[in-house]
Amino acid sequence: MSVLAPYAVTEAVSRGRRIPEAPPAARGEFQRDRDRIVHSTAFRRLEYKTQVFVNHEGDLFRTRLTHSIEVAQITRTIARALHLNEDLAEAVALAHDLGHTPFGHAGQEALNACMKDYGGFEHNLQSLRTVDVLEESYAAFDGLNLMFETREGILKHCSPKNAELLGDVGRRFLEGRQPSLEAQLANLADEIAYNNHDVDDGLRSGLITLEQLDDVPVFARNRRSVEQEYPGLSGRRLVHETIRRMINLMAVDLIRQSTTNIAASGVASTGDVASAPRLLAFSADLLPDLRVLKTFLRENLYWHYQVLRMTDKARRIIRDLFGAFMNDPRLLPPQYQQMARQDTPRAIADYIAGMTDRYAMKEHRRLFAVGEIH
Repeated sequence: MSVLAPYAVTEAVSRGRRIPEAPPAARGEFQRDRDRIVHSTAFRRLEYKTQVFVNHEGDLFRTRLTHSIEVAQITRTIARALHLNEDLAEAVALAHDLGHTPFGHAGQEALNACMKDYGGFEHNLQSLRTVDVLEESYAAFDGLNLMFETREGILKHCSPKNAELLGDVGRRFLEGRQPSLEAQLANLADEIAYNNHDVDDGLRSGLITLEQLDDVPVFARNRRSVEQEYPGLSGRRLVHETIRRMINLMAVDLIRQSTTNIAASGVASTGDVASAPRLLAFSADLLPDLRVLKTFLRENLYWHYQVLRMTDKARRIIRDLFGAFMNDPRLLPPQYQQMARQDTPRAIADYIAGMTDRYAMKEHRRLFAVGEIH
């Protein structure tokens, strides 16, 4: 780890863990957080949760797990360049999708609709709930008992109503304070990762083409640069080389603009960061390109009829499962039946959110397909 900047989070300024623990012997506290996340059940489940394409649609498409690893790599690299706490930034990046439902955003939207009268459902809140309550690995406490700054970083956005229920970790949303620079970084690294890797997966699937991407300036410029340096290059090498340069472009832009913003702000501590405007950002020159790229992906990939057909099925599966369990909570596995005695809708949401894509489809067949009785 590089020498930390005065505005980086350190153990000395951390607000610590909710339940005190003896310090680790051979690693730092934020390393311990990262390690607990990697060893968690929720992290392993990400291997079979949708990023864009449902798991069974192909072995080479990204999942929530590979996406989270890619976000963590980008985050750690930029954190080092900015002299931030790499371990904290990486821990937030690895944990940011732990609460995601099966079937990606379609699953979240469907579960949120089901929970409309019971407090709603939001995957950021569920990620925090996962590390605070739902993980069952340790004898002394529920959840992972992560450091305050890791928990705060996982919670990217939150309504005032929910913030009031979260205690200390929700205070910044009520007081208008900013999270750590490490948390700000993980959020933007997430954007770099999915914007670029969704292009890669879209091309691999055949749902978008290189010809269509000629209308996306940031892709077209980098593709021309590759073709000039490597005449005749085509296929996967051309795609990978182009996307590799796009990621580098965005990362370098983020480093430069954020360095400028930090210097201009004069922040000298984590307290200064909390009261300052958002300091980590892309440059004004790059933002129009990012908007065009996002719009292209939405209109040509996320709204592609083949993707929409699968997301429509996903919504139906989530709605059916929620309805069946609400109608008769005895259909839930024993541990969730026990939770349902306290709060039936939330227990059902916890169960469904924890499912992988293929488990959700299997559970749906068990409940609704004739002949599926086990």
